Amino acid sequence: MSAGDRTDPRAAALSALSQAAGSARRALDEPSAKRVLAAFGLPVPAGETVTDGNAALAAAARLGYPLAIKLVSPEGIHKSDIGGVRLGIADADGVRAAIQALAAAAAAHGAHTTGFLVERMASPGVEVVIGGLLDSRFGPVVMLGLGGVFVEVFADTAFRVCPIDAADARDMIDELKSAPLLRGARGRAPVDEAAVVAALLAVAGPDGLMTRAGGAIAELDVNPLIASASGALACDARIVLSGVPAEVAPQPVAAPA
Repeated sequence: MSAGDRTDPRAAALSALSQAAGSARRALDEPSAKRVLAAFGLPVPAGETVTDGNAALAAAARLGYPLAIKLVSPEGIHKSDIGGVRLGIADADGVRAAIQALAAAAAAHGAHTTGFLVERMASPGVEVVIGGLLDSRFGPVVMLGLGGVFVEVFADTAFRVCPIDAADARDMIDELKSAPLLRGARGRAPVDEAAVVAALLAVAGPDGLMTRAGGAIAELDVNPLIASASGALACDARIVLSGVPAEVAPQPVAAPA
């Protein structure tokens, strides 16, 4: 490894991603996925991974309230499907109750978990989703849509083949039927649209994660990315591995003319 690699967080993240892919892991857990995203410049909430209630209380004291607490699983499970997320925790009693409830949910569903992610809650905003997938023909592809539960309800999405530039990112926003929600519809404050563009480039730009990963990522899901007037924050993240280490992954096939 060169001196440049040692100081480049993207290179370090790609190395970790490649090691995970080469070890036959199916997915990264959420804290690991967020570390990869943060290395590529996508802001994530302040948080700590803990293994028990006492450690969760100590983390809460350091982070401050309100908090979100989630199950951590190396299997890439959809936490909300098994009751693995607790939001808006306001005090120590709430932390204790959340840890007990999450542990019970994991046991009830037979989920393989390794601990709990304690995170500072994001400020309110518009929920957006940024997705990535490895297409068999075109290589890495990026998706933008209205996030949260609405991504499946309204299917309001825009797609591009990676890499994209800032103009592509702005065009993707323009294509969404829900774009007025980002721009201050019905008396809302407009979100920092430049932060959404920056998030798209962090994932799909020429130096973005999906572009640089070289096919090691089969699926990427940032949902929600909470966009507000003060920026954009990746509040949940899921990375499913392709099983191909990044440094030997095939290059994407160019889109037809």
